[in-house]
Amino acid sequence: MADRAWLILGLAIAGAIAADALLNDGRALVFLGNRFLQLLWWLAFWR
Repeated sequence: MADRAWLILGLAIAGAIAADALLNDGRALVFLGNRFLQLLWWLAFWR
């Protein structure tokens, strides 16, 4: 991808994180972090 596309993608992700923090008290980030940790534990079990 071009540098401009990476910049747009980064701004979109930063905007989504900021919107979640401002509008939803960061609940979506906590949920996604929790699911990611559960995935890591599941993968470690099958290792």
